[in-house]
Amino acid sequence: MDLKDQLIRAAEDELTQYSTDLRKIEKLRPKVSLRMTPGDRQRLREELTAELAANAPWSGIVEKNRQAAALPFWGIFGLGLLLGALGTTWAFGVGILGAYAGFLLQRWGWQLQARRLLLQTLDDVDRRAAA
Repeated sequence: MDLKDQLIRAAEDELTQYSTDLRKIEKLRPKVSLRMTPGDRQRLREELTAELAANAPWSGIVEKNRQAAALPFWGIFGLGLLLGALGTTWAFGVGILGAYAGFLLQRWGWQLQARRLLLQTLDDVDRRAAA
């Protein structure tokens, strides 16, 4: 696992904590500033910006409202289980597909949020280094 993946995992770990974004950035800053040179930080910033801009139309919606975006798929899952219990066997398959799609959508939103948090941390490190 390279440094970029390690930092994204650290950002995902910080997302699990119930705290403000500033506190999450504060906890991530030592991990970023001690491991990376300014050139590495600039390259990582460019990579993260490119990744976030690649899926621009949908990524903003999924990043901000990942649970609301996945809600229709969880509804399909519930409906599939209900209809499957009533004797419609194909509905179980539709329900499983709905659960899988909902899970993937929420995971994608989680990864987008982690990348955005890491990008904010990189900006904060550079801003403090310049001051």
